[in-house]
Amino acid sequence: MTATWKIELIPVPVTDVDRAKAFYEKIGFAADHDHDMSEKLRFVQLTPPGSACSIVLGQGITEMKPGTQEIQVVVPDAHAARQQLLDAGVSASDIDVQPWGTFVYFRDPDGNSWSLQAIDTRPNG
Repeated sequence: MTATWKIELIPVPVTDVDRAKAFYEKIGFAADHDHDMSEKLRFVQLTPPGSACSIVLGQGITEMKPGTQEIQVVVPDAHAARQQLLDAGVSASDIDVQPWGTFVYFRDPDGNSWSLQAIDTRPNG
């Protein structure tokens, strides 16, 4: 029997926790937790709408350098997702149509990169 594995939390390295939290809330992420554990540890968990996987940012969370994280998210409609970003004042790429999906790209204030992929068809789906 194979165990079930679920990705549930991805660290996103940032320089300014409050600025990053405000950015992600502006694009629709829900702030699930924001806790100062100590002077050196702050844990902020945010979840994209409809996602079972969250991101975590904060102080003392990861040794990764800000701007080095790359995350890909599946969305139902790349055009609508792009418009949502633009409406929130976020710079987003033009639509990129590939044989494996339609994409839009953006970066957070620290340069962490995101690609949003709309998949037209999925095997067995």
